Amino acid sequence: MNFTKVLLAAALITSVSVCASAEEHLKSVKKDYIDNSVKPGDDFYHHVNNGWMKAHPLTPEYARYGVFNILNDSAEKNVQDIVLNLGATNPEKGSNAFKIWTLYSQAMDSTRLNAEGAAPIQADLKKIENTPHEGMEDLLLWFHRNYGSPFFDAGPMEDMANSNVYAMYVSGAGLGMGDRDYYLLNDKENVKIRNAYKKLIVNQMQNAGFSKKDANRIMKNVMKIETLLADSTWTREESRNIPAMYNPRTIAQIKEMYPHINWDRYFVETMDIATPEQVIVTEINTVKQGDNLLATLTDREIKDFYLWKYVDQAAGSLGDKFSDTAFEYSKVRSGVEQQRPRWTRALGVPDNLMGEAIGQLYVEKYFPESSKQKMLELVGNLQDALGKHIINLPWMSDETKLKAIKKLNNFTVKIGYPDKWKDYSTMDINPENSLYENVHNAEMWHQKEALSKWGKPVDKTEWSMTPQTVNAYYNPLANEIVFPAAILQNPFFDPEASDAENYGGIGVVIGHEMSHGFDDQGSQFDDKGNMVNWWAPEDAAKFAELTKGLAAQFDQVEILPGLMANGAYTLGENIGDQGGLRVSHTAFLDAQKKKGVDIESEDALIDGFTPDQAFYLNYANIWASNMRDEEKRNLTIGDVHSLAENRVNVTLRNIVPFFKAFNIKPGDKLYRAPEEQVIIW
Repeated sequence: MNFTKVLLAAALITSVSVCASAEEHLKSVKKDYIDNSVKPGDDFYHHVNNGWMKAHPLTPEYARYGVFNILNDSAEKNVQDIVLNLGATNPEKGSNAFKIWTLYSQAMDSTRLNAEGAAPIQADLKKIENTPHEGMEDLLLWFHRNYGSPFFDAGPMEDMANSNVYAMYVSGAGLGMGDRDYYLLNDKENVKIRNAYKKLIVNQMQNAGFSKKDANRIMKNVMKIETLLADSTWTREESRNIPAMYNPRTIAQIKEMYPHINWDRYFVETMDIATPEQVIVTEINTVKQGDNLLATLTDREIKDFYLWKYVDQAAGSLGDKFSDTAFEYSKVRSGVEQQRPRWTRALGVPDNLMGEAIGQLYVEKYFPESSKQKMLELVGNLQDALGKHIINLPWMSDETKLKAIKKLNNFTVKIGYPDKWKDYSTMDINPENSLYENVHNAEMWHQKEALSKWGKPVDKTEWSMTPQTVNAYYNPLANEIVFPAAILQNPFFDPEASDAENYGGIGVVIGHEMSHGFDDQGSQFDDKGNMVNWWAPEDAAKFAELTKGLAAQFDQVEILPGLMANGAYTLGENIGDQGGLRVSHTAFLDAQKKKGVDIESEDALIDGFTPDQAFYLNYANIWASNMRDEEKRNLTIGDVHSLAENRVNVTLRNIVPFFKAFNIKPGDKLYRAPEEQVIIW
């Protein structure tokens, strides 16, 4: 027997199996939604989901609506009940309950918001307008300290080379539309969105009290500046190059590279820290463009840029004129026709600013400890399965396999909620203040909390999502996988559902997040979360070739006429989807074997489906959604995830057990010949 393979096998984590034996009936998948007029081998996504899509037509307030939205609506309703109950208790002033209720009730109070109008921001707008030339440096520092990051951004984050300590990063910033293409491409759709953005600026500035003439001048200056910034900004594909983002420079080098920013004053006055000895620049040329613009633009142009950035960040906390104007822009971007009910938007205020305080109450009421224990068992099974896949990879050397197993075994697993909660006791929320003032005070509290970490060891117990968030994530800088409580619902996870459905749902999500540790970005970090090249050169070359092939598969998909999917930009998520499916299916088979279940027997059928079929049915089921064309375009340009239909149909074309489960053969549209399949993990 190969000694290295024995060593690798010994390195794997052991875990126990999970879930009750397969149920007689489907619980997560609704059999009535399956459309047998569509062959599973031609379009599995619509075969499984056509019934769901007909039963859940898009309503005017949604650009897309899917299973995730149903779970989010459920979690949102639970959070609303929590907040309303807090208000009914007449909470003590200064308590978390009082602060949460104050933020929510102020956001609901349209009468007061509309009466105040733009009054809460007038003093700051006048400050910007009245700053003399000799005060422009002070103005830049004031803006960065309080309101945003025009021209460039800076702040502490885990050092990618040593994730136990914080490093100071400097990066580009300032694009209101997000992606450079909206500024630089002149096709019909980009021009339409660009014109809508111009209209947004003009109308919001008028809402803020500026004349139409001044609003138009501000818009032109903003578009000039943001277009120049966009011209130096990385493409979406370039933004996935992690090593290119790590450019350590001494502070002396930074001062020479970007001489028009007073760095000593910047760090002392915006962050209240001593000037760091080293800074890491993420996009060298983008920051250079910001520095150049600060030196070459007129005071009027710079002030107009600040005025817009200020109004834009404040608009969500002001009267209905501001929110209605912002919504008009959203309509063009996403195709949505109607704003969501006020209570949902108001709920977002305390949820965004005091999310863990709400989350603590959420898990007490809605998340049973038994679900956490079952998830831990599932994760253990998935780790074992991924370890088997790594050991048996035909393209990876034993040397690299050992390091991959070491990384796998050192995953930190977080499920449900943090072990310790944020302390919001020093956050100042006063009902006498305007909503905008309270929101700003809360944001400053968060900024102070973030900056207070400078010089301290990284606290790896922190969470980047609240328990009430319907999502999950992998953090390469901590080598951790995280599953908030709210995603642990049917159809992803249900203790009463069959093993097949649970592994096809949350099991794939677990495998997806694990696979992120080995995708095109996560694979560049080691078991401790440090950016270290642990790959043998020949293995890295083979991995790159495989990922190139997977990207090419998605590049061939036409989303809308003339708009193709972007396989390079979505590569990490596509690797995650494929890895999640493959690894979770192995874990499922192993779990059934441990329990003595013969999945080939008639006794194992679930509503007439084999367990393998139920597994893939629920995978397709969790991606059920309807989406407007505008949102398809918006997501294709700006989201690293492939569209739901492609996460099913394109990914499954590389999964041989799926072919076997549904007897997919040459001639079927989803069939892909073995030599054309791409199998990474």
